[in-house]
Amino acid sequence: MLIPCPWCGYRDDAEFSYGGEAHLERPKDSCSDKEWNEYIFMRKNIKGEHKERWNHINGCRQWFNTIRDTTTNTFLRISKPGEDYINIKKDK
Repeated sequence: MLIPCPWCGYRDDAEFSYGGEAHLERPKDSCSDKEWNEYIFMRKNIKGEHKERWNHINGCRQWFNTIRDTTTNTFLRISKPGEDYINIKKDK
């Protein structure tokens, strides 16, 4: 599988580390144990478009966000942290 890094372009998936579901808001310090447990352990298991975080550990070492179709394992959009998503070119 090739993963599109916004800095380095397409690279083999062996160069990356999956960072989990993207855009989760960390609970306040005064949250309950139940809220903290939900934040740490409970994740969506979406069939279809899913927002994810990836780290290019064997390349630029940068974190970035993707939207990936989990049914086809196709990366649809990418973004650098804090930026808007951009569509991925279909040439790969």
